[in-house]
Amino acid sequence: MRDLSQFKGCPAPQPVTLRGRTVTVEPYNRAVHLHALWDALGGMGTNERLRYFAAPDFGGVDDFAAWLEGVQQGKASWVAHVFRDNSTGRIVGMANYMRADLANGVVEVGGVAHGEAMARSPLSTEAHYLMAKHVFEDLGYLRYEWKCHSLNQASRAAAARYGFSFEGIFRQHMISRGKLRDTAWFSMIDLDWPLLDAAFKAWLAPENFDADGKQKRRLENIRRELGKEQTA
Repeated sequence: MRDLSQFKGCPAPQPVTLRGRTVTVEPYNRAVHLHALWDALGGMGTNERLRYFAAPDFGGVDDFAAWLEGVQQGKASWVAHVFRDNSTGRIVGMANYMRADLANGVVEVGGVAHGEAMARSPLSTEAHYLMAKHVFEDLGYLRYEWKCHSLNQASRAAAARYGFSFEGIFRQHMISRGKLRDTAWFSMIDLDWPLLDAAFKAWLAPENFDADGKQKRRLENIRRELGKEQTA
């Protein structure tokens, strides 16, 4: 067991710009990003894309804006960020740092929404790599959490692919949209990070993609291979 008697806690996440090879994570700014984000998530189709969120359906972009501003000011203290495709300059999705427990070095990534332009591309993987790297290497957190509706299979698959460990189902964890919700919990911890970091870097390397942009090795396989090397 590590001695953390000298651990002084972590700073609260702040809006930050994180630039990668394919994507840039940047702080949400209503004047700059609102309509681009709404369009990236499908306009009125945003309601279907966010069907597992606790937020009610939006009547339009103004409702979406009010909700996003409300969660940034609420007790969860979301720190909203959007994803910009470096090749096109277009906004393609969002995620938020939230529920930071500074004393214990724990923070969550949530409110994750990927637009269609992020599908089947390195954008989402690199965006979440940049956010995790910032949490562990710049801010010194010990634990990084991902939670989602237990029925949200796409979110659960994404968390597992990125290297978050599944920790179980919290039954009747919350009331969402007037119904009881079971929540799937995932986490990364600082002890995991060196291996996860190496796997992300290997997967994101240009040489891992062919001329058509298709991956040569899966992220999960790279992580498994690196884990075997560490224990050999």
